[in-house]
Amino acid sequence: MKYYLGMDIGGTKCAVVISEKGSAAIKDKIRFDTVVERGWQKIVEELVGSAALLLERNNVSFQDVLCCGVSCGGPLNSEKGIIMRPPNLPDWDNVPLADIVTSSLGIPCKVCNDADACALAEWQYGAGKGTKNMVFLTFGTGMGAGLILGGRLYTGAYGAAGEVGHIRLDTDGPIGYNKAGSFEGFCSGGGIANMAKKILSLSSEETLIDRKNPTAKNIAEAAAKGDKIARMIYRKSGEKLGMGLSIIIDILNPEKIVIGSIYQKSRSLLEESMLSVIEREALPGSAAACEIVPAALGDSIGDYAAVGVAATYYKEVQIKE
Repeated sequence: MKYYLGMDIGGTKCAVVISEKGSAAIKDKIRFDTVVERGWQKIVEELVGSAALLLERNNVSFQDVLCCGVSCGGPLNSEKGIIMRPPNLPDWDNVPLADIVTSSLGIPCKVCNDADACALAEWQYGAGKGTKNMVFLTFGTGMGAGLILGGRLYTGAYGAAGEVGHIRLDTDGPIGYNKAGSFEGFCSGGGIANMAKKILSLSSEETLIDRKNPTAKNIAEAAAKGDKIARMIYRKSGEKLGMGLSIIIDILNPEKIVIGSIYQKSRSLLEESMLSVIEREALPGSAAACEIVPAALGDSIGDYAAVGVAATYYKEVQIKE
């Protein structure tokens, strides 16, 4: 039996997972807190140590692991396997993670942007399975996209394809991706919270939203209970989501768009206004050919993203050889 190893690196949590080749299940997992204050060296040591422990307790030899895949937020150099100071990992400045993993474990390693990795996961194991042209949108802390085009992950000339959060949807609005009125500004956890702060600062109307610390989750809970302000905020986010999706639909003509995190959890609050805008803005034929669905892998998507990177990279190497 052959295996894939995966490492999912986040600003709060890290996970190391193992999966059998050809299986759609995670065999085993070790998870730990990132604690960025420890420094990247200590975290990388724990990643490598957890990988060795995981193999040992599953009686898997290093020689039976075909590849290690890493899912991590950018910026990073995927070709060289270097992590280049992501916002949530501030001291990870040009960390050659792929080389470190390979030299420590003797296993080939591929590092991939988390949006791209999640796209691979949903395409291989989740809601996008069976498609040739699929777009995955994160819609979580930020807004990014992973693109599966012609049955392959498309990363662009610089590895930065899919940064849809930077698209400006309005001349003014919440700031996301360092740009006011951006797709990320309207359609992300921070963007929804910022919309709420602005509206609440101008309104004395009673609301179930936490005025001191509004979050996307708190606002969604208030909206589900019929709170007018909360429902208005999600309706506005849904409209901007529809605008962003219309651009994607017209340019890429995908057969499926898979949306994670907030959309997955709050689809009922976003879908009506989103579809209304798509009907008005997108090319009718392209819109009719595109199905918009929530991500299927839920909280396990990071695990599948990491092993999905490993599986994809191993297959690419085999094809080249």
